[in-house]
Amino acid sequence: MQTLTIIRPDDMHLHLRDGDALKAVAPYTARQMGRAVIMPNLKPPVVSVADALAYKARIMAALPEGSAFEPLMTLYLTDQATPALVREAKAAGIVAFKLYPAGATTNSDSGVTDLFKLIPVLEEMAKQGILFLVHGEVTDPEIDIFDREAAFIERVMKPVLAQVPNLKV
Repeated sequence: MQTLTIIRPDDMHLHLRDGDALKAVAPYTARQMGRAVIMPNLKPPVVSVADALAYKARIMAALPEGSAFEPLMTLYLTDQATPALVREAKAAGIVAFKLYPAGATTNSDSGVTDLFKLIPVLEEMAKQGILFLVHGEVTDPEIDIFDREAAFIERVMKPVLAQVPNLKV
């Protein structure tokens, strides 16, 4: 029999928040995890490279001395995102953009209202190899809450991927 021991796993979806919550959670996470993809839906959200770098600095300051933990930073995708922002993010080491449809979840008031208007941004993400992390649900009140993810896949995700097939989701 073979065994596999994962000594320093990665957390692919981490909410550290900010302030006291960040200071409380980051040391525990760093004790167990090697890296983590940091979710950007703070108040206010992490929408610029400067925001992400400042947030990363706060995370690093909250870690125990000598910690090898690596926060993998993301940006909160908004209607104002541009291909230039994608290129700037890539150059700064940002690994992903996170989609929150407006009004869908915690701190999503700044979220995307129409993903199809951001096709040029998604094309640049595909070109740059930046990940597209998705909170996938529609917010149409006519759709039952238990069907929102399925409706998102059919109405939004499949058509977007047909237009940007190389997008890393």
